[in-house]
Amino acid sequence: MHTYEHSVSLDVSRCTGCTTCLKHCPTEAIRIHNGHAQINTNRCIDCGVCIRICTNKAKKATYSKLDQVMKHKWKVALPAPALYGQFEELEDVDYVLQGLLDIGFDDVVEVAQAAELVSAYTRLYLKNEGIPKPIISSACPVVLRLISLRYPTLRDHIMQLLPPVEIAAKMAREKAKREHPELSDEDICVCFISPCPAKVSYVKNGFGEYKSQVDEVLSISDVYFNLINVMRRGNAPDSISKSGMIGISWATSGGESSAIFNDKYLAADGIENVNRVLDQLENGNISNLEFIELNACPGGCVGGAMTVENPFVAKARLQTLRRYLPVSQTFLKKDEQGFIPSDFFFEELPTYLPIQRLSENFAESLRMMSMIQALREELPGIDCGACGAPSCRAFAEDVVRGNAKREECVIERNRVLEEKAKEDLQ
Repeated sequence: MHTYEHSVSLDVSRCTGCTTCLKHCPTEAIRIHNGHAQINTNRCIDCGVCIRICTNKAKKATYSKLDQVMKHKWKVALPAPALYGQFEELEDVDYVLQGLLDIGFDDVVEVAQAAELVSAYTRLYLKNEGIPKPIISSACPVVLRLISLRYPTLRDHIMQLLPPVEIAAKMAREKAKREHPELSDEDICVCFISPCPAKVSYVKNGFGEYKSQVDEVLSISDVYFNLINVMRRGNAPDSISKSGMIGISWATSGGESSAIFNDKYLAADGIENVNRVLDQLENGNISNLEFIELNACPGGCVGGAMTVENPFVAKARLQTLRRYLPVSQTFLKKDEQGFIPSDFFFEELPTYLPIQRLSENFAESLRMMSMIQALREELPGIDCGACGAPSCRAFAEDVVRGNAKREECVIERNRVLEEKAKEDLQ
């Protein structure tokens, strides 16, 4: 059985056992036991919320290091569009692309360029009458995992086009082999420069039977500090970029949606808003839409936990940068304008992994659900987190599952002690 590899981990030595992460985790994957946090790997979606809000830096993202990548014979960088928003007063993305070559990469293929291809094929995809609408973008791996854990009825709404990073990886590998036929697959290292840990998990685990074409994932924050040491605005860079406004816009919420040239769309960012939209969609409260773009990070990919800049500042910088760009530099060939190539698709949709199922036996599940509800009504209901669970409802479930004891509720324990003290006085 395949074990899901996560990219968010905990440094126990830094964790003080505060409840900050506990209260913000969107899937209630965190508990506090023995003075520090514990992450339930079955529930974790690698969204990076705990990384952003942990004041002690106890949560961290796991990714490759630049020195490790540079050991390969032929290194190809795949910069995410969000990377461009990290630099102040950047007027030409070629400065960034040239900088990547200067720090040791042998070639650069922009994810923004691949995003323009995906946008073009999305417009064709939406014309297909046989697909359930609204279509949910497959670009954010957090959203895909969230659907697999909580929203089984929405899996058929997922657009079965590969995300831009995969298309860029295919382009990079094909280009390397075409221009350097002496290279073997082992010689080529395709390296994605990512804004978030979820992309790291995606590369590690693949998607169903599909295995990612990316070999290594670097953090934007790490690469940024290497780039600022080599980027010289005074020297004109070579003309490398092959992306336009459409591709760069994918870095921020709404950028993907605006590229479908259709106003029947919804774009939401931030994991709480994503959950709210998915709830409404599952309940049938959203209609007359054809496309839904969901980004788990606030502001879109610019808000990822592995970026440097404030997402709103990065978004403003990208708005300025787009003024100097053409709408698009990527166009479909004449013989490809009426269909989508088969290698742009993934075949297997997310498998439903019911994290909220109490038992494999339906009758037992109903019994446990009744016990949880009864206990929940007896608890204080203030969701203080002192018990180590994010809410009284979650604590009641932990008790019924056998993962916690009722006396771990501090308020309940104090009440029992007070009643006992009164009895002793009588």
